[in-house]
Amino acid sequence: MVYSFKSHIPVIHESSFIHPLASVIGNVIIGKNCYVGSSAAIRGDWGEIILEDGVNVQENCTVHMFPGKSIRFRESAHIGHGAVIHGANLGRNCLIGMNSVIMDDAVIGDECIVGAMSFVKAETIFEPRSLIVGNPAKKIKDVSDEMIAWKTAGTKLYQQLPADCYETMKEVEPLREIPANRPVQEDFYKTLQEMKGFDKR
Repeated sequence: MVYSFKSHIPVIHESSFIHPLASVIGNVIIGKNCYVGSSAAIRGDWGEIILEDGVNVQENCTVHMFPGKSIRFRESAHIGHGAVIHGANLGRNCLIGMNSVIMDDAVIGDECIVGAMSFVKAETIFEPRSLIVGNPAKKIKDVSDEMIAWKTAGTKLYQQLPADCYETMKEVEPLREIPANRPVQEDFYKTLQEMKGFDKR
């Protein structure tokens, strides 16, 4: 669902995948190998929204701003399910946790990680490699090399996902019974705790 608005037509690289149930409106530029999930809304009616290469905006996210603004998500920014980004700029290879809210003129530096359900106040600026949590969100420590390696690996899955969607995803009628030869789900990614070998009991 891609719409023009006041003569602005979204520009989307052909390698990127926009789910048919997402909406991209107006003054939006989307680079290579980006993923926009179902029910995400990227609303460039009042301002410009730029997603650089390799950005993912997952299901149920909202991206918008006050009139006259231009915002940019730098290369490989990773926006988790349900997050709201309103007029904020996101640095390269950062992670915005699920259901977080990032407000107007906030700046999330390169390789920052924002914890799930955090609230970043307007005009807050975080330096690169900050681990950010809470309401209001605060830096609690630096992001380690191990944490950013885990984040980068997860983002690479989303950068592969557009090609996988184009190759394998199609609308179908559901099966009514479980087939005997039902494929086994691949296990190709570990949580940070699993990578560290934590005992989860």
